[in-house]
Amino acid sequence: MVEDFPSRLRGREPVAGCWLSIGHPASAELLAGVGFDFAVLDGEHTEMTLGALATVLRAVEAAGTDTVPIVRVASNDPIEVKRVLDLGPAGVMVPAVETAAEAERAVDACTYRPHGRRGVAGYRAADYGANLQSYVESASEEILTIVQVESAAGVENVADIAAVDGVDALFIGPADLSASLGAFGEYDSEPVRSAVDRIVSAADAENRPVGTLATSRDEVAARDEWGVDFLAMGPDLAFLAESASGYLTEYRDRHE
Repeated sequence: MVEDFPSRLRGREPVAGCWLSIGHPASAELLAGVGFDFAVLDGEHTEMTLGALATVLRAVEAAGTDTVPIVRVASNDPIEVKRVLDLGPAGVMVPAVETAAEAERAVDACTYRPHGRRGVAGYRAADYGANLQSYVESASEEILTIVQVESAAGVENVADIAAVDGVDALFIGPADLSASLGAFGEYDSEPVRSAVDRIVSAADAENRPVGTLATSRDEVAARDEWGVDFLAMGPDLAFLAESASGYLTEYRDRHE
């Protein structure tokens, strides 16, 4: 783990990340080599298994840059969170958090006893047991717990969610949020912008960083104008499609 990344994120510095969906080590290593501050490995909406996540995580680290891996887990399940954290990411992103109790559940899953419920194991995160003592002593403070607010219910309870001790950041899921509000894809609509403003205000009140996803170059500026502190960009599939389309258009325009 890059030691200063958690403090940079918690300090609300404008960090930028990429979103990894392909699940192949080559693309993950390539994108980490670009120099993103972090990379989100999507374990919710892709076919990546736990083993694939481990391989992609290693690839991000192998790039030799300061890019740190964060895993979006499939659900707010302490068993899944425990298994993912044992792989050694900088933190986890937990989807669809709608209440303070659900946020507390996520924090507990990331925190060792006696303050949480994470089980101790000498796996990769602890250098396979070689540094278990020091890892257990420091991990609960260093591991990032990022909760996604992406529904009408989550927005309704966002002030309580943001106030939960141990929540390091909020992350707006724009697609699910807009769908929940009956305005899917209408990111500039009044319901969506109002919900976003409410999330950002709740984060500000607790001095929590808040981020979101930009799925195109145009969206980078648009999402930044939401007042968020950090952005994830992509996914890698979008990078690939956008670049390939540009190459093809360049050629065909020359031969019309």
